[in-house]
Amino acid sequence: MKNYTRRDFINIATKSAATLMLSPLLAHAMGVLPGKKKNVLFIAVDDLRPQLGCYGQKQIISPNIDKLAANGTLFENAYCQQAVCSPSRTSLLTGLRPDSCKVWDLHTFFRDTVPNVITLPQYFKQNGYFTKSLGKIFHRQPMQDDKYSWSVPSERFWGDGYWQTKENIKIVEKLKKEAKEKGLKGSERYYSTLGPPTDDADVPDNAYGDGVTADKAVESLKKLAKTGEPFFLATGFVKPHLPFSAPKKYWDMYKPEDIKLSPQKSWPKNSPKVAKSFWGELRHYYGMPEKGPLSQKQTRKLIHGYYASVTYTDAQIGKVVDQLDKLGLRDDTIIILWGDHGWKLGDYNAWCKHTNFEVDTHAPLIIDAPGFKKGQRTKSFVEFVDIYPTLAQLCDLPIPNHCEGKSMVPLLKNPNAKIRDAALSQWPKNGGKIMGYTIRTKNWRYTEWINKKDKKIIARELYDHRPGAPALEAVNLAEEKQYAETVKKLSKKLNSLIK
Repeated sequence: MKNYTRRDFINIATKSAATLMLSPLLAHAMGVLPGKKKNVLFIAVDDLRPQLGCYGQKQIISPNIDKLAANGTLFENAYCQQAVCSPSRTSLLTGLRPDSCKVWDLHTFFRDTVPNVITLPQYFKQNGYFTKSLGKIFHRQPMQDDKYSWSVPSERFWGDGYWQTKENIKIVEKLKKEAKEKGLKGSERYYSTLGPPTDDADVPDNAYGDGVTADKAVESLKKLAKTGEPFFLATGFVKPHLPFSAPKKYWDMYKPEDIKLSPQKSWPKNSPKVAKSFWGELRHYYGMPEKGPLSQKQTRKLIHGYYASVTYTDAQIGKVVDQLDKLGLRDDTIIILWGDHGWKLGDYNAWCKHTNFEVDTHAPLIIDAPGFKKGQRTKSFVEFVDIYPTLAQLCDLPIPNHCEGKSMVPLLKNPNAKIRDAALSQWPKNGGKIMGYTIRTKNWRYTEWINKKDKKIIARELYDHRPGAPALEAVNLAEEKQYAETVKKLSKKLNSLIK
């Protein structure tokens, strides 16, 4: 008898799901086909912190996202599975945790590790939906997409480029010339030709890529409204990912002198080296130091750029949602907005994502679904792996057996309900030889760094998130005797989730 692996069971389950979806009689018997199908507007935003008006933050101008939250349900405690683009998006879109889909980096393609898995849009496609991808949805370098997920080839837009001020264009042209003279190719050429980390040209919104994405989404909605065909329209906005490129009018909405810097200037006291990051993504950009901290001037300029980029993307989201209203599609459409992970803005005197800390794994999530109370907020812990089963249930589709998340529909019905008492995230180090697993509970953030070869714990972290504690982790309490029982309980909880 064959000894089945977890991957075998996942492939069997997804094949079974495919058989179910292709069986109209069975689907009819289960109540899938009759009635008008709900549409899905699936909005992804890169590197978006929950530093928005609807999350009680006053620094960033985000009226359109705030309006969406006021019309739907906001999840106060939503966490990604891994704080970097491809693993986070792959997990969300396959319904599998990173350890199950075997994607922990930017280069692994899930079709090579779980080839038969049915992705979220693919599932809708096989259930009679027209599925389309605009902008950044899947992300894997160098291939950006999954052809099985979409009814038509996906489209991604760059506009006129990331750098449009005359000064920045000259810098980029100079860098490209130098790279050509050196004979650089591939990733080496890419990183050597990155221009400045900010750009603020006085141009229309669609001069940059996300403005084009919004225009294309509006155009697509108009066409879809005429067909009457149920749709799953995925619209992915790149900003506020680096470089922070946004039209000047969005920069002008903020005064540099009013921008506050992070109060947490160093890594948490007693935190292990393995928990920290080098923030190399930012260091590749022109003018950024190869090592050491940024100056206060550089810090303030980058935060300004991040804020401007968020407000720019917020405006694009407004255009798309407004078009949905104009076409009379709002009452038949589920809108979901999510940021793929958080981002450090000088917190811990560091930048970018790539850690298991709260600021990297905590991300915004809003669901506006017809038939539920407006303006709800829930404190229940949810994970991004929960999105797949939630959208399936909202659209009256059976939840595929392979999904490892839990439907959030009970929280839409009752925001005070609970589907989880902890959220799990992870981060690989040393080329994946060490894996850091983190759980976030109501009062604590607990992490174990595990050597994958011998399964031994090489470091622990425990951070206080009880009322009154600092918003950012300040002191690692894992080795303090008074917290020994807390560590023991959280370790047991953590291991029940990863084994």
